Formats: sequence, C-alpha cells, structure tokens
Amino acid sequence: MNSPKVAVVMGSDSDLPVVGRALEILDKFGIGKEVRVISAHRTPGMAVEFAEGAEARGVDVIIAAAGKAAHLPGVLAALTTVPVIGIPVKSSTMDGLDSLLSIVQMPKGIPVATVAIDGSENAALLAVQILSLKYPELRQRLKDYRKQMADDVKQKDLEVRDKLT
Repeated sequence: MNSPKVAVVMGSDSDLPVVGRALEILDKFGIGKEVRVISAHRTPGMAVEFAEGAEARGVDVIIAAAGKAAHLPGVLAALTTVPVIGIPVKSSTMDGLDSLLSIVQMPKGIPVATVAIDGSENAALLAVQILSLKYPELRQRLKDYRKQMADDVKQKDLEVRDKLT
C-alpha cells in the first residue's frame, strides 16, 4: 500500500483524550498520521501554514477536533481541498452543542464533514472510508471490522440470553 496519511489536529491539548480513540482506529488500520495542536484563534498563522501545506505533505484527510467556538475545522477546510472531518468537543458550555453547531453550519462551498460530539471513533472510520476510495485494500479491512462488530454483538446477545433465561 502507498502510505495513506491522516492529519489529526486539535485546538488544544485538552482535546487529546477525545481524539485518542481516533488515533487508535487509525493505528488499527495501519494508517499513517500527523498529530498537531493548532488553534484557529491563538495561532492562526500556524493554521494557515498547516492547511496550505497539507496536500504537499501527503495528507489525504484531515480530522480536526475543537470545542466551544470550534472554528478550527472550518478554517482548515477554507484553506485546503483536502477533505476535513470535524469532531465537536464537549465543553462546559452547552455540553458541546455550541461546538457541534459551529462545525456543522459551514457556508456554501466550504464543506466540513461532522461527526457526533466527542465522536472521534466515527471520525477515524469515516477517514478510512474516504481513504478506501484511493487505497482499495482498506475496503476489506473495513468489512472485516464491521463483521467483528456484528460478531461481538451476537456474542453479547448469547451471553445475555444464557444469563437471563
């Protein structure tokens, strides 16, 4: 496989516990990653430099996690044509609804795919699905992953039925 690469960017290092599951999923699928802390508000120059250079660095997808005003995913999307997936981070304000609305309400022409509040696992899986268009060998890994999830549920079903009947 050529080397698919996902950049995982967070607005603050306090977002690392949220993006941790995304990093695990990317590792599970053997996807290279670049992990950064860049603030759209406190380090806008870094955000511009990062986004404008993403494609040249071989980044295929960007996952951007941000809370509160949550402008990071949108700012990055405005500066690159690399697909951006936003993870709204739950904050003390409005339980993350503010973050969700900030990310999902992008203006026409600058899309950002958005997952659930703190939904980093789905962000990584969506990145894998996007990458599978360019790297077809990832499709079978996704199918195997989903089959394993189904098998796990079937096993839990058996355990619960055995315990309660």
